Amino acid sequence: MPRFPVAALRRLLAAPAAGRLAVIDAARGAALAAMALYHATWDLGFLRLTPENLALTPPGRAAAHAIAGSFLVLAGVSLVLAQGKVFRPGPFLGRLARIGAAAAGISLATRILFPESWIFFGVLHCIALSSLLALPALRLPPWLVAAASAAILAAPALLDAPALAAPWALPAPLLLVLGLAPEVPATNDYVPMIPWFGCVLAGVALGRIARPRLAASRLGAWRPASRGARLLAGAGRRSLGIYLLHQPLLLALLSGVAALTGPHPRAGEAGFRRDYAQTCAVAGGSPARCRAAARCLLGRLREDGLWQAAGQGALSPAQQARAVALSQSCYDGAAE
Repeated sequence: MPRFPVAALRRLLAAPAAGRLAVIDAARGAALAAMALYHATWDLGFLRLTPENLALTPPGRAAAHAIAGSFLVLAGVSLVLAQGKVFRPGPFLGRLARIGAAAAGISLATRILFPESWIFFGVLHCIALSSLLALPALRLPPWLVAAASAAILAAPALLDAPALAAPWALPAPLLLVLGLAPEVPATNDYVPMIPWFGCVLAGVALGRIARPRLAASRLGAWRPASRGARLLAGAGRRSLGIYLLHQPLLLALLSGVAALTGPHPRAGEAGFRRDYAQTCAVAGGSPARCRAAARCLLGRLREDGLWQAAGQGALSPAQQARAVALSQSCYDGAAE
């Protein structure tokens, strides 16, 4: 085995430094594992290796929000643990620079690779800006920080975003960062300050309240004994590097699998039926008739050998005309 992976594995399995709360590292490592699982699910759907992209379904989006929220809460807790009772500008600015550089790198890379859905304000952007804005919360009363967190988390339901988005109110880039823009461009990761800054403040309040008790508790004294627990804690200590590397590695690995196996035979079917039925309903068709026509058209496209080319957006003009004729035939033949 190459020497680098062995050395990296040994560092992950190493014991945490004295005075470090291994339970927080393990929690961060667990959040990383959940994020890697979510990204693997997204990659499988993106590469058409699964019938549907489960990461984009309502349960998948709920999981993504829960994972992002856990990272942001832990970022607030970590800010409290890193600064202690006396603000240390050197470590803080070094951490902020690393996160900011990583966020800028993600924006640049996704702008090149995914220009139609690049990440302009994702989770790392939010952590960097939130870390700066949360500094006063390290000295404010914890109950006040918790109240501010609750207010920001509730803000989307209370604020009149269209009024705030009036031309005379706030510039569009600031509205996007705040999360108050009436429309958000397509992006693969969007974590605006409202409501997500509330999660960071919740972590700060939690860290301020729990730190003295946690440090003196059995949980605070816990040290990972099993290999799995040591891996989680080690990953949590190196969360930024793993965060940056895991998705490119997963995407490269699964792209190789896709090149060998080709797409899943049923990839895109559910999305096609859903989109067709919605378009049909907008044109005036009844829901039942539109669903029946969608099922019929999917079968006819497969019979005529057009389904795979349609999924790749590679239909010739003649094939497009044939697909339109099949669509009309299926709609005419569908029962009301």
